[in-house]
Formats: sequence, structure tokens, C-alpha cells
Amino acid sequence: MIVKCSRSSPNPGRARRGLLRLSPAALLAVAACSTLPDSGPTESVVLHAAKDLKSNPLGFAVLPITPSVAATLAAEVPPLVSSLDTTDITPTHNDRIGAGDVLAITVFELGSGLFSSGSTASAAQSSELNAASGGTTGVTNQTLPPTEVETDGSIAVPYVGRIQAAGMTPQTLAALIQARLGSKSQNAQVMVRIASDVSNTVIVSGEVHKPGRVMLSTAQERLSDLVAIAGGAIYPPEDTHVQLVRRDRTAATDLGTLETYPREDIRARPGDRIHVIYQPRSYTVFGAAGKEATETPFKSPHVSLAEALARSGGPADSRADPNAVFLFRFETPEVARSMGVSTPVTPQGVPIVYQLDMMSPTSYFLAQRVPLKGHDLLLLANAKTNRFYKFNQLIGALISPAITAAWVAK
Repeated sequence: MIVKCSRSSPNPGRARRGLLRLSPAALLAVAACSTLPDSGPTESVVLHAAKDLKSNPLGFAVLPITPSVAATLAAEVPPLVSSLDTTDITPTHNDRIGAGDVLAITVFELGSGLFSSGSTASAAQSSELNAASGGTTGVTNQTLPPTEVETDGSIAVPYVGRIQAAGMTPQTLAALIQARLGSKSQNAQVMVRIASDVSNTVIVSGEVHKPGRVMLSTAQERLSDLVAIAGGAIYPPEDTHVQLVRRDRTAATDLGTLETYPREDIRARPGDRIHVIYQPRSYTVFGAAGKEATETPFKSPHVSLAEALARSGGPADSRADPNAVFLFRFETPEVARSMGVSTPVTPQGVPIVYQLDMMSPTSYFLAQRVPLKGHDLLLLANAKTNRFYKFNQLIGALISPAITAAWVAK
């Protein structure tokens, strides 16, 4: 007697009439098949659920992974951090004066001048100024009180008036002040230094050891440099999400990508805000995999579908259907539309199930092109014969003691 185990029958009436004609042993077998445990559905159950409105309230679609689908998924990437560099082609300068900066202005004069009541210049400074002035002695210097750049970018300098300083370098501002003092002071020389640089800074916050304001230098630090200056990330690079806010735009990637791909590790600009977030990525495996169902961390910047299947042990020989490997994912509406999926959008995205046939050699190439995302779910479907094998094992476990006892009795 052969008993076929299945979850449902397309014709319940005929199934009931057939059960009435079965022998008690057959009825016991059918009952045992229907109650045997399983690690997941079969391929036919998943495909049937996609077409049944009652079983599919989300309206998910099942798409086989073809070369075109794999190409679409491979090109699906979040907004690249490097894309923020294309919005402004103006060269970045980290030595410009800006609103909020505090300036230290020192004026050097010869003989009796506007600032002659100040102290005598140092020997080295006097030597330089004497050489510039033809050897004249009696050089004095006066450091003005700390001068803060106003909100409108201007400063007030005694005997000079108000000057628009924002956007200038300290050297350019010094030359401008010196030129305006020319008719009022004897051979004045001016030095300007940014004592407190606020405008040329970025804010680094989140999961770093020393969050706060980081001043940019003329070395033009990159994003990963600023994370390092802030004490480094607390968590591993692949679990560290770096979000860059520049003006009214936002982009993000993981720290591992910044360290691996220099093109994404762009130079920071004054006013940038960098948020370092602990965001471990993982995927979940269910069904007839070679290993037990588990949540698996990425542990690397990128994981392909092929790598994820290998980490899970692949389809189990004794109970898996290699024709039916399913990837459950919420896609963005844009990607769903590009693949012709018209499923309604949910708060998480568009639900799509991708099917991979591992009995086809081509699928192994395609699986290498499909990148996994955080919270993806892999289901390795059970083979249809799995329940029949389990039933045989159950019957064997029940009958074997009786056979052994009868053999011993002889």
C-alpha cells in the first residue's frame, strides 16, 4: 500500500469518499501523514498561496530569479555617499573664515603709531619686520581683543571700521586690514589667526568613543578620518552605519564600505553632520537547510545569495527540494515597478518572493549576483516526499520492537 501525504486536496468531496473506502491501516497512515511535523512548506504550497487571495492577504508575487531579475537586484543600492559630492563642484576649502569664528589680530608698527603703546615685538618678529622695513628699529606690536565674526560675516577693527571677513582666508584678511591702515599707521604689518574655528567643523555623533565637534584642517579629512578622530567606532565596521547629512540631503553606508572603497569615502565639508549608528545586519534561514534555522549576521560589508546559502549548509539532501529556494523580501516601490510587480505597497515596502532553482547550473551564477539585505528571509522548501519518509520512519520505530520481540520468542 502506498499512501501519498499532502496538505490539502483540490476536491474535498472526492477525498472524503476515497477515505471511506480505505482500510483502517490506510486511514491510520493518512492520519499519521497529516500530523507529522515539518520545518516549512513545500514548493507547491508557496506557489498555491501566492495565487489564493485568502492565503495571501499581502498580495505577494513569486518571481523566478532570471538574468534580468538578478541584474535589477544587483543594481539596487541605497543613495551612495559619493552622490552628495556631485551637488556642488566648488572646491572645498577648510581655511576660510566664517560666522562664529573668533579671530586673533596682531598689528606691528614702526616708531610711534596707532598701537605704539603695545609691547615690543619678539626678537624673531622684530628681525623679520626690520628686514622688511629696511632695517628700521623700534617695532611695537599690539594684539587686539578677541574678535568674533558676526552672523552677517563682518568684524569691526579699530581705526579700520567694519570689514566683511566671512569667506576670506586669514592671510587675505590681514592684507586687507594692513592696506586700510596704510594711511594711518607707519608701515603697519598685520597678522590674523583663527583662535576658535567654528565654521570649519563637522559634528560627529552616535556610536563613537569621543562624539562632538571636529575641526577640519587644510588636509581635507575624509569621512573615515573623522570617525577615527572621534575615537573610532565602538562596534565592528560592518555593523556600523554611517549617515552623512549635507545641507538638505542625506546618504548612508556602512563603515566597512568607506574603508574598502575610496570612492565612497568622500571628503568632509564644513557644516556636515555625521551620525554613526550601530545597525547590525542579519538574515534568517528557515526550512530544510543543512543547519538549524537561525538568524545569521552578515559579518562582512556584502553577502550574496550564494554565500548565504553556503553559510546555511545548503539544501539538506534528505528533506529539501533544491528546485525551490525562496527569498522573502520587502522591496522598494521603484524596484518592484521595474520588474513589473503591481502589488500594493505596505509600510515595509512591496512584498516579493524570489525563487531560485538550484538544479539549474545557471542559478549558481545568478545567486552570486543577488546581494542580500538586512532582514531578508531564506526558505529552503521541503521535498514533497519528506512526509512519506518521516511516516516510514515512524512506522519502523513502532513495528521494530514487535519484530524484535517475535524473533527473540522464537
